[in-house]
Amino acid sequence: MKLRELLAGVPICAGSADLEMEISGVSYDSRTTRPGDLFVAMTGFATDGHQYIAKALANGAAAVLCQRRPAEVCAYVQTEDSRRALAVIGGNWFGHPAEEMTMIAVTGTCGKTTTTYLLKAILEQARGVKVGLIGTNQNMIGSDVIPTERTTPESFEVQKLFREMADAGCTHVVMETSSHALYLDRVYGVRYDVGIFTNLTQDHLDFHKTMENYCDAKAILFRNCVTGVVNADDPWTPRLLKDADCKVMTYAEQADADLRAENIVLSAGGIAFDAVSGAERVPIRVNIPGGFMVYNTLDVLGAALALGISLKESAAVLAKVPHVKGRVEIVPTPGKDYTILIDYAHTPDSMVNVLQTVKEFAKGRTVAVFGCGGDRDRTKRPLMGKAAADWSDFAVVTTDNPRTEEPEAIIADILPGFDGSATPYHVVVDRIEAIHWAMDHAETDDVIVLCGKGHETYQEVNHVKHHMDEREIVADYLSSGR
Repeated sequence: MKLRELLAGVPICAGSADLEMEISGVSYDSRTTRPGDLFVAMTGFATDGHQYIAKALANGAAAVLCQRRPAEVCAYVQTEDSRRALAVIGGNWFGHPAEEMTMIAVTGTCGKTTTTYLLKAILEQARGVKVGLIGTNQNMIGSDVIPTERTTPESFEVQKLFREMADAGCTHVVMETSSHALYLDRVYGVRYDVGIFTNLTQDHLDFHKTMENYCDAKAILFRNCVTGVVNADDPWTPRLLKDADCKVMTYAEQADADLRAENIVLSAGGIAFDAVSGAERVPIRVNIPGGFMVYNTLDVLGAALALGISLKESAAVLAKVPHVKGRVEIVPTPGKDYTILIDYAHTPDSMVNVLQTVKEFAKGRTVAVFGCGGDRDRTKRPLMGKAAADWSDFAVVTTDNPRTEEPEAIIADILPGFDGSATPYHVVVDRIEAIHWAMDHAETDDVIVLCGKGHETYQEVNHVKHHMDEREIVADYLSSGR
């Protein structure tokens, strides 16, 4: 592709590159740069790509796109925002695949993964279409699974995924869209048919610093979609929609809304309620327990309505949809008189939600096994401890992806959340040993909730990821005769 074609839509400030030169590839990591590439030097938060221009040139880069004129003598093009430029370039390189499909994005602190899986099931079963999914657990093209490293990949990889999905026959894409992705322009230039907002509770303040900034990052989605489906019960929704230019559909349990849940019934086997939209009232049943699932289901129903799928059609699919992996998921414990659940709750609010859910049906104690991630928002750590203190009968405090931090230091930040509480707790730094300890000390009818890892099958220490599927940990321990 000629450089001129690749840069279509990118504002150019200055440069020396011949715009008619042929470009054979695009890279933004000098370690992967190949001869003939356009190297995009992005200014990041951890590192500055301009420092690696010389290495990219040594690896054969034909030209450099940058925000500052490079010190090296080379063919370069200067733009004001190379991160946004990479997103535009990705669309150009892959032929704007998002324009060939119906695009749906889900943002919010909690519920994104569940929402994407339920909506994917409705689209596939009610409309018979092939759906691409981009999410925390995995990326999918129809039923084929593609492993994932982060909720929303870098913009060039996003466009590559879109192209693979379109070429594979996908007509719809459902994707989790994190606040980082929106703020860092990983989905810049993508126009969504439907944007969904689940809720906003404390998370990622290490990056955003304030809840207002966190909300404003998510609000970007609603300036780039046709229809926004939003939670009218969430106090942050008015700020989220302040500058939105999309059509808005609201859903709620308490507030007046376009779509409401009434006559809610919660049980150990799932949720049931009447979905009310105008004069229409349709019974809904989902086989996943928890009051939070009412909201996760309402946003799916609202998005489906926006896409022309009736409440009755959605209800028929939801009644049969399989359990979402990592969402109040039962881990088999044959021969034992206790239950183990795994859930990817990793924020104070999601911890409260899952522990409340378990307390609704647990005959014995609710035991929380949890930790907090390293190199992330420290202010939520005591709040996680308080969630466990308030809503469990016993807590095992342990590790959860310490990254470069000392696990003991992270745990020390969690423990003040138990101050003033009568809830007993035990500290086991090693997470595998913590799970074993909880199993060894389980009492009859206990429900042990392994929090924070249902969507992940690894533990990250010093930025090295080690395979660790807690389903396997439980199975292996039981098979050893314990």
